Amino acid sequence: MIINTAEFLLSNTNPAKCPPPVKPEYAFIGRSNVGKSSLINMLLNRKGLAKTSSTPGKTKLINHFEVNGEWYLVDLPGYGYARISKKEREKWEGMIKTYLTKRQNLVTTFVLVDSRIEPKKADLDFINWLGEAGLPLAVVFTKADKLTQNSLTSNIAAFKAKLSETWEELPVSFITSAENSMGRSDILSFIEAGNKDFKEYLNNNSPQN
Repeated sequence: MIINTAEFLLSNTNPAKCPPPVKPEYAFIGRSNVGKSSLINMLLNRKGLAKTSSTPGKTKLINHFEVNGEWYLVDLPGYGYARISKKEREKWEGMIKTYLTKRQNLVTTFVLVDSRIEPKKADLDFINWLGEAGLPLAVVFTKADKLTQNSLTSNIAAFKAKLSETWEELPVSFITSAENSMGRSDILSFIEAGNKDFKEYLNNNSPQN
């Protein structure tokens, strides 16, 4: 897939105010400081489109970007961020889960996991929740350039082993780096296939069929 245009569309805290669900949509989410904004900018080849910050928990809204005029990329607030009040965290979680379960055109949720660290309960719990809810997902291992190949392979194997305790068949996964564009073509090809399936679904379920 070639990215010709990528534009910020809107932000809100109410999933009901998202754009009309007529285009395929892909959500990106992960723990704070996982490198989500950098990954989004890398995928869309647009520096500064998604705002990066050294302050964890900066994203607090549902942020929609329209890509090639054909599909939406959604930047969601992170989970597992401890340095906010319990009330605020519950508000974020409610907003995120309402969006994920109610958004009709959501094709895949990409869950970002930091490849440098051991499996975290917050990541595993969130992935398991998506699975239990029957929501399509893919796991994206970030910051792969920060590790030796042996360490990267070992860390990813450890995460998959932990996930295998609750999954019979593991979700599709990608290994990425925002620094050197590792994984970019694989994710964009995955999205391109999802767009095709979404279009076929709409055609097969149109009123005239």
